[in-house]
Amino acid sequence: MSATQSTGATGASGATPAAFPLRTRQAGRALFVRLGVLPFFLLAALLVFGAVSDRFLTLDNLVNVARQSVYLMLVSLGQMVVLITGGFDLSVGAAIAITSVVSALVMTGAAGLFPDAVVAIILLGALAGFAAALVIGLANGVGVAYFGVSPFIMTLGVSSVAAGASLFLTGGVPVSGLPIQFSDTFGFGRVLGVPMPVLVAVLAVAVMWTIMARTRRGAHVYAVGGNIKAAHLSAIPTRRTLVFAYALSALIASLTGLLLTARVESGEANLGGTIAMESIAACVIAGVSLRGGIGRVENVVLGAFFIVLVQNGMNLAQIGSYMQMVLLGGLLILAVVFDQIRYRMMMGNG
Repeated sequence: MSATQSTGATGASGATPAAFPLRTRQAGRALFVRLGVLPFFLLAALLVFGAVSDRFLTLDNLVNVARQSVYLMLVSLGQMVVLITGGFDLSVGAAIAITSVVSALVMTGAAGLFPDAVVAIILLGALAGFAAALVIGLANGVGVAYFGVSPFIMTLGVSSVAAGASLFLTGGVPVSGLPIQFSDTFGFGRVLGVPMPVLVAVLAVAVMWTIMARTRRGAHVYAVGGNIKAAHLSAIPTRRTLVFAYALSALIASLTGLLLTARVESGEANLGGTIAMESIAACVIAGVSLRGGIGRVENVVLGAFFIVLVQNGMNLAQIGSYMQMVLLGGLLILAVVFDQIRYRMMMGNG
């Protein structure tokens, strides 16, 4: 074959066959840098669990996963804000527990005083739960922002205090006797066929997206996480921004605690036991950088859905609960490793 013929054979499409794998790698690299490891993990989960169980990819199962992911999704949104500032919040599970216990105790106490005022009883309980969680968030924020305590130590210590307080208040016994209307509305209620927790989550996602993408406070959060010294020199109130992030994380966890309390119909001191690790995993898998400054609300929503999807797939595959903990921990480690690789790529060193 002549040189002209060879050129014609490969030049008709403007590229040699070897160029297609190169383009694929470049496209995959660009997708990885932009979105993180989530698209690849999600595709792998769909292929693996879809092959293991014929029920995994059914519409009913996917709708069930979406409903179950609401609680992790909410907590992950708050965790995302703290991660973007360059910290993390290990006390979200304790915030859920203290909200559940305090709101249940206030509701049962108020029911004894004015049993017919159901709306007032529920409102008082919810406000008390939010207030208890807000104390946790403010303690975390003040400790990190004003006293320079490591986020790991601060949130771990506050988590221990809050968890101990929850057990002390209940004696380890669930608080029962909540108003039936509370569970019927916020635990099992529906509006136009849509479960109430799903509606609450949709509203929370919309509010969080607005805060992070359209407000000055959201821009300050990204600036603090990107470079806190530069943010301070730019007259951004870095300390108040950090307090805001931890307070917001606690309040969103508190909302989750109220929804879970309505679901289980009692105040539980052991709610949210593993949700801190799961929320961090959901955020990191969704492309939120552990170095701060990077993260998107819509990706975190999908990341929380992915974690619950994997748990659902492992249940359908009849994987034991202990081994599920091992696999989820390994998934978190992998996500952190890929986060480091992604950061190097973004810095031009990968």
